[in-house]
Amino acid sequence: MTAFKPLVFSGVQPTGNLHLGNYLGAIKKFVALQDTSDCIYCVVDLHSLTAQLVYEDLADQTRSITAAFLASGIDPKKHIVFNQSRVMQHAELAWIFNCVARIGWMNRMTQFKDKAGKDRENASLGLLAYPSLMAADILLYRATHVPVGEDQKQHLELTRDIAQKFNNDFSDRIAALG
Repeated sequence: MTAFKPLVFSGVQPTGNLHLGNYLGAIKKFVALQDTSDCIYCVVDLHSLTAQLVYEDLADQTRSITAAFLASGIDPKKHIVFNQSRVMQHAELAWIFNCVARIGWMNRMTQFKDKAGKDRENASLGLLAYPSLMAADILLYRATHVPVGEDQKQHLELTRDIAQKFNNDFSDRIAALG
């Protein structure tokens, strides 16, 4: 198996105003990681569509997150900073992963259960499929390090499962293509 070059990938949703917790919990770590790693930092605006937000504010909030990345010291000349929705391959790969992932896997995600609450029947498919989009975000770039909060760790485990199933299902066909 070929080892991938170490690469950090992480993102922040533009779902509200940044606060000290965002800075201490994520952005400060992003700044430190850029000294020792190649990094990709993403404003995960597609993920934010699963949240209750004012869509008219999404563009402003996206710019705000990007500005915070830069103001905090992330160097866009050395590392990549971008908006998720500007790279359509995120959505395309997420669709492929939606076709590989199993409903049972998604139903077991505690974050879905927490966010959907008692009204799961009215939760969006986007909320259920959120981990599949996250898997696409990570695997699209072959990220080797993904700093996330505790609430996202289960999604990282699911990313591994999706990748393994994809490889089991399609590796022979992909190899045959040359």
